[in-house]
Amino acid sequence: MRLIPALAVLLALAGPALAVDPSERLADPALEARARLISDELRCLVCQNQSIDASDAQLARDLRAIVRERIAAGDTDEGVRDFLVARYGEFVLLRPRAHGVGLLLWALPPALLLMAGTGLFLAFRRRSAVTGPQGLSPEEEEALKVLSREEDERPNY
Repeated sequence: MRLIPALAVLLALAGPALAVDPSERLADPALEARARLISDELRCLVCQNQSIDASDAQLARDLRAIVRERIAAGDTDEGVRDFLVARYGEFVLLRPRAHGVGLLLWALPPALLLMAGTGLFLAFRRRSAVTGPQGLSPEEEEALKVLSREEDERPNY
């Protein structure tokens, strides 16, 4: 019975390894490793949430070929990314850069959490100050004394 989940995991892990066709690979292992690292950071524009390294889509194959061409031409890793961003836009990166609109995308969620936490803290603090224990007014104290005397004077059965 444990064989089925194990096979499912192996098949899931084998998918990305099969996406890169052996004919696409560079002869130099060091350059191929760089190409794989870069391809793992680039979004397949057809699959959306999958890297081009793991995708079988034709566009992903084309992008992998461009990555390998740029590496073979001597581009740096950042140069390859810049080339693809200039050609396809910032969306091609799986992790957006932290500048311009990307900076807003990175900074907005923590800022919203901080503002929500501050708002909740202030609301609970204000609520506890309003509903917390307060002293009795002189009229209430007098009424309490009267009730206590009446209770003490009542016979116990």
